[in-house]
Amino acid sequence: MTFADIPRVEPTTAADERATLTEFLDYYRATLAVKCAGLTPEQLARRAVEPSSLSLLGLVRHMGEVEQGWFRGFAGEQITRPYSSSENRDGDFDDVVGDQQCVDDALAFWQSEIAHAREITAAHSLDRTYAHPRHGTEFSLRWILVHMIEEYARHCGHADLLRERIDGATGD
Repeated sequence: MTFADIPRVEPTTAADERATLTEFLDYYRATLAVKCAGLTPEQLARRAVEPSSLSLLGLVRHMGEVEQGWFRGFAGEQITRPYSSSENRDGDFDDVVGDQQCVDDALAFWQSEIAHAREITAAHSLDRTYAHPRHGTEFSLRWILVHMIEEYARHCGHADLLRERIDGATGD
C-alpha cells in the first residue's frame, strides 16, 4: 500500500450523527495521505524549519499513535506507542529516517490503527465513556471522534505547509 492508494471521499451532506462524525474523520485521515502521496522517503522525512522536528512522516507516525491512544484506550486495550515514550514524548517526530522501510512501517502502523479504530467505533455507542488514565476525566466516544477530527484538521494544516515547502504543491 502507498499513500496514493488511500481513497478520499467527501462526507455525506445529510447524514445521521455517527455517519457525519466518522465520514469527516475518514476524510481528514485521507487528506493527510493526499499530502504525503507521490513523495520520496527523503521528502517525507524532511523537517519543516529548524529547530522543529515536524515532518510529514512524523505526522503519520504521530497520528498512528494518537489513533492508538484514544481508541485502544477507550476500548481498554494495551497501548504500545512504538515511536514515543514517557522519556521522549516526541519520538514519533524525532527519530524519523528518510528510507523506504521507515515509510512502509509508519504507513502500515497508521493504517492498522485506523482500521482498528473503525472497528471500535462501530462496536460502541457514541454515549459510552471511559476514564482517561492521564487526564482522570471521562470521555465519550462522541467527544473522541470530534477531538480526532480536530486533531487531523490541525495537522492537515501543518501538512499543507510542509508539502508546499517540499515541492510547491498546494490545495486540499
